[in-house]
This record gives sequence, C-alpha cells and structure tokens, in this order.
Amino acid sequence: MRADQSSVLTSSWFSHFWSSSLRSKPLSPVSETSVRTNSGEGLVRRLSLFDLLLIGIGASIGAGIFVVTGTVAKDAGPGVTISFIVAGGCCVLNALCYAELASRFPAVVGGAYLYTYSAFNELTAFLVFSQLMLDYHIGAASIARSLASYVVSLLELIPLFKGNIPDWFGHGHEVLGALSINILAPILLVLLTIVLCRGVGESSVLNSIMTITKVIIVLFVIIVGAFEVDVSNWTPFAPNGAKSILTGATVVFFAYVGFDAVANSAEESKRPQRDLPLGIIGSLLICVVLYVGVCLVITGMVPYKFLGEDAPLAEAFTSKGLKYVSVLISFGAVAGLTTTLLVGLYVQSRLYLGLGRDGLLPAIFAKVHPTRHTPVHSQVWVGIVAIILAGLLNVRVLSHILSVGALTGYSVVSACVVTLRWKDKTASQVSTRWISKSAEGIICLLTIACCGFAAGVFYRFGASIVFMILAAVIAISCAAALYLRQVYADPPGFSCPGVPILPAISIFLNIFLFAQLHYEAWVRFVILSIITVGIYAFYGQYHADPVSSNASIIYHRAPAEEAE
Repeated sequence: MRADQSSVLTSSWFSHFWSSSLRSKPLSPVSETSVRTNSGEGLVRRLSLFDLLLIGIGASIGAGIFVVTGTVAKDAGPGVTISFIVAGGCCVLNALCYAELASRFPAVVGGAYLYTYSAFNELTAFLVFSQLMLDYHIGAASIARSLASYVVSLLELIPLFKGNIPDWFGHGHEVLGALSINILAPILLVLLTIVLCRGVGESSVLNSIMTITKVIIVLFVIIVGAFEVDVSNWTPFAPNGAKSILTGATVVFFAYVGFDAVANSAEESKRPQRDLPLGIIGSLLICVVLYVGVCLVITGMVPYKFLGEDAPLAEAFTSKGLKYVSVLISFGAVAGLTTTLLVGLYVQSRLYLGLGRDGLLPAIFAKVHPTRHTPVHSQVWVGIVAIILAGLLNVRVLSHILSVGALTGYSVVSACVVTLRWKDKTASQVSTRWISKSAEGIICLLTIACCGFAAGVFYRFGASIVFMILAAVIAISCAAALYLRQVYADPPGFSCPGVPILPAISIFLNIFLFAQLHYEAWVRFVILSIITVGIYAFYGQYHADPVSSNASIIYHRAPAEEAE
C-alpha cells in the first residue's frame, strides 16, 4: 500500500512539475503601460532616447576598446578592422531581434527572460535568467577589480602615492590561490550601489557624464592618432589569411555585448515603443564606428608585429612621443569601466525584480521603494554579491567561463521573434497531424542551433570543411522549412526584417561562437542548468504565478512628463 502511495505521489509531483514548467506568461503586447509591484509602487519613466543610447554605449564599451583592439591585431593584422565589422554585423542581427521584442513588449522589465517566458515556457525562461545572471555577477566583480586597478594606476601618477599603495588596496593580493584581497573594489561597488538605489535619474546622470567623457576621449584618441598613421603599416592587410580574421571576429564579438541592457530599461523609458528599438540599434552602431576607428588608428600607427600585449594603444602613443595621450587613455578606461559596471548592476536588479514579481524568486525582490521608485532590495542584493566576489576572490580566473549567458540569451531571443510571429500559435499546438506545426517549428529552431554548434566544433578543431558545409546545409534546410511551412503575422511597432531567415542566421552564428568558448564554459552551462532545474523543482514551480503578476499593470509618469 505504501509503495502504491509513494508511486502516486511521485507521479503527481512529476505531473505538476511538467505542467508548471510548460506555463507561459500571457503578456499582451500593449504599448504604454507599466507595472505595479507587490509593494503597490511602480518604476518611474524618466529615460529619454539619449539616455538609452548612453546606457547601451556605456554597457558595451569599457576599457577593452583600448586593449582588445590591439591584442587581436597581433594575430589578424590590420584585418582586425574586418573582424570588428563582421562581429558587429552579427550583433546587429541580434539587435534587430531585441528591438522587435522591446517594441512588442515595451512596458515590463525582464529582457531576454521576459521574452522567453512569453514565447516559450517558465522553465526555459528561468534557465535563461540563471545563465545571464552568472555572467552578470562574475562580470561585475571582475570589472570592479579592473576599475580599482586603473584608479590606483591614476593615483600613482601623483608622486605622493607612487610606490606607496599596497597591492591589497587596489591591484589585489593573492592569499590562497583563488582567494585575493581587494579593498578598493568593494568601496567602489558600495558607492555605485548607493547611486543606483537613490533613483534612476541620479544613476542616469552619472552614466551620461561618464559615457560622454569616455566617447570624447575615444574620439580624441582617434583624431590625434590619425595624424600619426603610416598607411604602409596597413600592408599586408591580412598577413595570416582570412581564417585569422574570422577567429578574431569570434574574440571581438564579446566587445559588443551589452547593448541588450537597453531592453531592460523598458519600464523606465518615456516612450518605450519608439525609443527602445532606436536605443538598442543606435548604441550598437555607434560602438561599431568607434571600434573600427580605433582599429584603423592602432594598426596604422605601429606595425601589427610590434603591438604590446597589456596596453597596446597606450604603448603605441608613447612610442610616438605622445605620453599625455597614454594618460588620457587611463582616464578613458576608468570612465569606460565605471559605466560598464554601473549599467551591469542596474540590469541585474531589474532582472531580479522581474523574477520576484513572477514568484520564481522570493517576493522581497519585487519590492520597489515608494519614493525612489527603485528596486532597492534587489539592488542591494546585487551589490552584496558583487562586493563579496570582488573583495575576496580572484574572479579574473573565471573570465573564460563568461559569455555563455550572453550567447544563450541572444539565441533564445532570436527564437522568440520567430515563435511569437506565428499566426494562431495556440491553435497550431493542437493538431490532428502526428506533430503540430508549432512543435515542428521548434524542432527546426533546435536543429539550427545544433548545426551551429557542430559547425563551430568542426571549425575549432580543424576538421574538414566538408563537415562544416554539411552542417550549414542542414541549417539552411531547416530555415527554409520555417519560411515555407509557417504563417507569420506582422508585429505591432518595430518589425525585424527577414523573419524567419535573419533570426535563424543569428541563432546559427551565436551557437557557432558558443562552440569557440573554453570547454570549461560548456561544463559551466551544463552544471548551472542542472542546478537551476533543481531550484525550480523545489521552489519555483510552487510559487510562480505568471498570470497574477501580469494582471496588475499601472503607469507611473515622471513629474516632468506629467507636466507636459
């Protein structure tokens, strides 16, 4: 009898888990609504298009623009310019998909998590959130450490401090392998967390000032460097062939990651349906222009063989007798890292806010301060995690397992564009055929992703090009099936062109890049996915309520907007 009861309970648990995991968020594509949180207060709409552009640029361009451009150029030569253009083109595909969904659901925070919840199901959305969040947590701690190191380097320009600042204060002092003490990084994180808790207006002002400073410095570097360019250094343009350029593109792709932060500003944008797509695509295009400009300058100033490893751009200007530009680059690096860290902390809190509302995390994450209109509890939690990681651990050794979340999120968002365009999606899930059209379409999307991974593995390990072509042919066949066998509706607001072909290409390229990551990143993906399913099984499935969290929608205008 007990065995029978145990079997029934187990069957009931699995049945509940299965039905819960397949729930989706019934979010209507409304245009100018906003969300009321559990505390009865909502976020406030204060961000203009200019603010959104600066958020996208601030999130994407850090100190890397002064470093990664030169390090990749050592292998690709002047062809690194093409590497950045190719990588930028791949990111534009992702940006177009993000832009459509940001325009389609302009009222609610959540970004990739929200889109996945609406297009697919609850468990997939939770998996996307966990992969993104680990990237954000480790990335924020790593950036904070880099920022602390640059700040100390600037302080050491003052004779009083030169050689008198201990390593444990800013550069980090290793104690036991992974343990590394850093005092300045947590202090900087506390200051930025306070700014973010005070309100989106204050944090937006700081981000605007630092981003504008950073862009001005980059433009100054490009203009000054242009007068030192020797065009003969651009020959040969691709000394190591086309493969080095393509390999360089897989590396510099991650220099563009961050434009999706704009999508998480949905509830705080004044005119989200118009401004979010423009902010996403506009900020990315500006980043492409800046990166290409720096590439042309650095490869024109110094022959690519003689570029330094740690600070190639600064060393290039120093070699030309322009030491003051090197100092200016350090200030630009501080401004760049500050904005990247600020926007990263901001995005994390909004993602926690979304999951708190949906019940996948405790309700405390859903509370918004009644006067500041910021998710203070979520923001403080994000700050605490970053402070612990940055203050005690050598998180830079974990950098090779990053970017999994970004590539996973980009791929799923591209798939969301396709599935949300299907006409009569609900009806197509119930079919008299042996397989519904909806299931058929999802199988095609999964096959495209698998082909992208296979092609990436073949490329990485130098397999015959025949295998890569075979993977590409299968992916093209699946994209053709999506195009011919599904019926697509026109979305409200911004429309991504070329659906489903363009999103299919985006998925293929993203997973191709995923295959180029360190194998430990693959292990991290699997382990974190298992842990996430466990958390969902024992907590999320019992507390999630996507319907009620979507039912209480309200719009909070900024005082200035009300006056209009």
